[in-house]
Amino acid sequence: MAQTVLHTANTRGAADHGWLKSFHSFSFAGYYNPERINFGALRVLNDDFVTGGMGFGEHPHDNMEIISIPLEGALQHKDSLGTTATIQSGEIQVMSAGTGVYHSEYNPDAANPAKFLQIWVFPNKRNVEPRYDQITIDATTRNEFVQVLSPNADDAGVWIYQDAWFNMARFDAATTKTYQLHKEGNGAYVFVLKGSIKVNGQDVDTRDGFGIWDTDQFEITASTDAEFLVMEVPMQF
Repeated sequence: MAQTVLHTANTRGAADHGWLKSFHSFSFAGYYNPERINFGALRVLNDDFVTGGMGFGEHPHDNMEIISIPLEGALQHKDSLGTTATIQSGEIQVMSAGTGVYHSEYNPDAANPAKFLQIWVFPNKRNVEPRYDQITIDATTRNEFVQVLSPNADDAGVWIYQDAWFNMARFDAATTKTYQLHKEGNGAYVFVLKGSIKVNGQDVDTRDGFGIWDTDQFEITASTDAEFLVMEVPMQF
């Protein structure tokens, strides 16, 4: 029988640094909840709001797959690999930190905020050569799962060092689809960006997260027009 967990939006950790407002679905920085350290290989899901002209100074990462998905505005990225790039709403960025990388992220628009998801996934290979990639996400398809990340370099979306699959979806109200997990032992964490959905019969509202595992498939129905992200990850790693 499927196991589930619901994390409502108002139970997330919160940090307000003035220039940065961040909501943490899992323990991060000053927010610690021993019952919310991770969901399988999914370690961090931060919902970030960066004031215009501000950003994160250079800081290090290692042995983590780091995914950024801008929701509004843009972020300028610089790293020790020599990458200088701007990612904006409608794109996804991935960085395999591997043996170690320094990077910074900055909102280049002084007048408008940037909103983005920062996601960390534990890798299945340690000490790999650091790498960076970004692609444009298909923002026109409705009522289907649109793959934006997988373990396979030749598959749709970016790829990471983990048996994980991410899908973005924009459903019209009353749309129902079945999500089929790709690998035995994986679970899925569904994060709602806009609107309300039912996952396996459970109401999941804007900015709620819902985890489901010990199943090979589950049903998602849009209660309203809705946008959401399905993050499928190994539960054991």
